[in-house]
Parts: sequence; structure tokens; C-alpha cells
Amino acid sequence: MTTTANTLSLDFDCDTGNYHTFCPISCVAWLYQKIEDSFFLVIGTKTCGYFLQNAMGVMIFAEPRYAMAELEEGDISAKLNDYEELKRLCLQIKRDRNPSVIVWIGTCTTEIIKTDLEGIAPVLEDEIGVPIVVARANGLDYAFTQGEDTVLAAMAQRCPTEEPAAPAIEPEKQERNGLGKLLSLGRKTEAAAPDETPAADEYYDHTPLILFGSVPNPVVTQLNLELKKQGVKVSGWLPENRYTELPVIKEGYFASGVNPFLSRTASTLMRRKKAKVIGAPFPIGPDGTRAWVEKICSVLGIEPQGLDEREAKIWESVEDYVSLIRGKSVYFMGDNLLEIAMARFLIRCGMTVPEIGIPYMDKRFQGAELLLLERTCEEMGVPKPKITEKPDNYNQIQRILEIEPDLVITGMAHANPLEARGINTKWSVEFTFAQIHGFGNTRDILELVTRPLRRNSNLKDLGWDKLVKEEASV
Repeated sequence: MTTTANTLSLDFDCDTGNYHTFCPISCVAWLYQKIEDSFFLVIGTKTCGYFLQNAMGVMIFAEPRYAMAELEEGDISAKLNDYEELKRLCLQIKRDRNPSVIVWIGTCTTEIIKTDLEGIAPVLEDEIGVPIVVARANGLDYAFTQGEDTVLAAMAQRCPTEEPAAPAIEPEKQERNGLGKLLSLGRKTEAAAPDETPAADEYYDHTPLILFGSVPNPVVTQLNLELKKQGVKVSGWLPENRYTELPVIKEGYFASGVNPFLSRTASTLMRRKKAKVIGAPFPIGPDGTRAWVEKICSVLGIEPQGLDEREAKIWESVEDYVSLIRGKSVYFMGDNLLEIAMARFLIRCGMTVPEIGIPYMDKRFQGAELLLLERTCEEMGVPKPKITEKPDNYNQIQRILEIEPDLVITGMAHANPLEARGINTKWSVEFTFAQIHGFGNTRDILELVTRPLRRNSNLKDLGWDKLVKEEASV
């Protein structure tokens, strides 16, 4: 993966503010649902437990596959034995849920009291016979979505380097298979379902490709099909639906990320697995998806087909939404590290972006995205946005009041105060949980972006011009 950030003419700044984002342990919310045979054990204080309850809801009947290991005064003062306590909990998890993997999520407290999770895990793993993956998703070092990055980076090291041996087929099963073939003689072969593996001759002969990033299964299917149309076969995803099905990653394999916040995972794949990470824009919006497919094809030596028509058709289908935001301005306060890709897409829709706040910027991993952002600004004839890393919220709010953008995409903490000052807002966390990847989900992104603008337009039609009650002057 080559760095391209040094060639940019974008304006970068750093406020050295705090991480004003969701806690990264919230990655448990989507990862435990994605990895179906996993169990997540968050090792923290009661505050972490309260956060998880509020962030994910109290699932009384669902019996979700995550739990809290609450640190008490005895743990913090080192009066209790960490190993014995964690062993007791993990044995209980094994007995009750029998997962294929237990993921320990470290928190701020385990960092501060220097709990040796990496030292305890291998010994305990050998003793109880269940793989234990340690991810330090603490809010001191990481922003919101980087929690997933720490988990996937830890899992990348567990990916096998050789294909597992095929299990021997029992004689009884062989008989059943033979009988099934005999009974199916003369029947027409049914067409393969969209999510089934296509025939081998539909693909070019290329170096295996691994995609990394946790996205819902419908998005996995969409992206696999987009690459299949170009003759590119996806050999595996990190993560897969089951921990036992982690993809084989050998030296020289190609890997491509689908989310901008997975820089640590990319580094692990390059350094530990000797994989070649493709530095491509991210498949968010039709322009980003096209650039992503084109870059993968170019690296694999494949000539892409039909992408012009595919992108044009998507833009045509969402013109009703694009017309609502064309010519308007949007300000990103920074929360989930999707800001650069989202800003690039909205600029392509005809919006202007005065500033992009982002909690953390890996210019090497996002180099291709930054170049596409710059090129998009030049092609659309709009000023290039200022990019502020670790923004200071107080300074941001002063700039927002001065600029008066049509829309501010922000974390939940600042949404209501900005709305009270007459500024339209949209929660950035909604884009984290929505399906925004690929050509097919372009409309979903625009549905979220335009919702506050459509709401206020509808209210004005009803005669509600002022939504905030003005206080009488004293």
C-alpha cells in the first residue's frame, strides 16, 4: 500500500482536542451479531455496563452473546487474582453458551491499572480449550468505530495460512450422495441463488483477494456480486459469519478494506500476514464504489466492464434526492471516521463542505480516498474543505455559527444544542449502523442526509417557520 498523502493540496489542521465520540466498546453491538459463534466479554467498570445497556438496549429475552466483567475495588487494588476471576467467568461462558471464540474487550480501566490481558489470555485459552482474542478497544486511545479495528486486527493474526484438510466422507454419507445423484438424473439444474458461490469458470485466474470490514450480509452479497461481474472472486471476508470460517491469508494475497477506520487491521495484514493491501477509495456512494472496483481490477490486471453505465444509472435513480441538496452546504463535526468518504460523496451530489472534522486520520490508509476527494472538488468546481483532526468542539461551534451551514452531521451530544440555534443536524451514528456501501445503498445514504431538510420543508408548508421558542428579553 503506497502513501499518497504527500501529493495532496488539501488543507490539514489538528486541534488536539479530546475524542468527542461514542465509546469504542460499542463495536460489540454489531460484531456479536456479525460473528454468530462468538461471545464478547467487556472487562470494565459499572460505567461501561451502563453505557452498553443504553447503547444496545436491555435485551431481556434475546440473551445476547456479550457480557460485562465488572472490575471492583478488589480488582483495582490488586487484592483479587485477575487470572482466577477471568477463568471463572470464561468457564461459565463455555458451559452456558459454548462459543467458538471468546473476545475480551479491554476498556479505559484495564489500561489504567495495567491488567495484563495479553499475558493471561494464552494460558487461560490452553486451560479451558476455547480461543480467546484480546482487543484493547479503550476510549483513551481510540475513537468510536476504531473498536472494530482493534477486534479485526486481533482476529487477523488468527487467520490460517493453509487450507484445512478436507474431512473424510463417511461411507453412509457417500451412499446417500450417490442415491441423490441417481434420483436427480434428468432434472434441470436450478439457477444458482445470488449469494451462492458461482462456477469457477466465471472468474479470471488471479491472486486471491480478501475483503475486510464488518458489514451486514446483504452488503457482503452486493459487493461480492459487483466484483463477480468483473470476473473477480472474493476468497473470503474478515470477519466471516463464524469464527471457525476465518479466511486463509497467505503471503502475497491481496486485501482490500471497505471501511476507512480499519488502518490497524490493514497494518496487521501487511506486517504479520505479509498480505498486499490495495490502497483504494471506499465503496460508499456510486463514485466511491466505482473507484473501488476499478482499483481492485487494475491491481489484478483485469479490464473493468460496464461501470460507466452502472454509475450513471444509479445517479439517475436518485436525482429526486440529489436535487434537494444540490447547492447546499454540510459541515462534519467528526465522530465515526466515515467523514472523508461521506464528504466526497456529498460533494459529488452538488453540496459544498467548508470543513471536515475527523477524530483520527491515517493519511496512508485513506490516501486514495483523499485523492478522490481532491479530484471531486476540482471536477465539481467547489472549494476544497479544510480537514481538522481531533477537533476542539468549542472552536467548531464558533465556526459553525459563523459559517451557518445548511446541515451539520454531528455526534448526538451536540445535535440538540445546534438545533436550538436553528441549525439542521443529523446524527453521524446513524451512518455507522445503516447500510451505506455499494451501488445499491446510495438511496439509503441520501434518505438519511435529506431527512432533516425534508422535515423542515414540510413544517414550513404547515406554517411552522420557527421551531425554537424565543425567550422574552429581561
